[in-house]
Amino acid sequence: MLAEMQELFRYNRWANERVLGATSGLTQEEFTRDLKNSFPSVRDTLAHVLGAEWIWLSRWKGVSPRSLPEASAFANHAALRTRWAEVEAEQTAFVTATSADDLKQVITYQNTKGESFSYPLWQLMRHVVNHSTYHRGQVTTMLRQLGAKPISTDLIVFYAAK
Repeated sequence: MLAEMQELFRYNRWANERVLGATSGLTQEEFTRDLKNSFPSVRDTLAHVLGAEWIWLSRWKGVSPRSLPEASAFANHAALRTRWAEVEAEQTAFVTATSADDLKQVITYQNTKGESFSYPLWQLMRHVVNHSTYHRGQVTTMLRQLGAKPISTDLIVFYAAK
């Protein structure tokens, strides 16, 4: 299970990088345009993915933040990408240091509403990758709406690229 989890996070980093690359050519207006999605804009959707990856990493480390960062904290694509690199480096270090026994540990955390939950770390880690995949799919749709070229982030494409 440890090797699978490490591979899922390699995939997640690869897919996130592809989406960040595909969105880097958007104008500021396109990046922040309200497209009437779960999160209004490409920026807001990417900020949500980033915030979720950060909040889950914090929870795995025993801290339960009370809120996600505001999308408006990222004035432009470069600011988002800079913060993403920081979170990703910390996440990669965590995943790399995780052992098979660690994956079985039950993590108790509080969500942003203060409700308490407990799950094994391996389930929480899978959730993060799945959650990010879901929202990357939304970004693909948004890119199409903007007339920009989306990029495939399918797991099978990751395997083919290895």
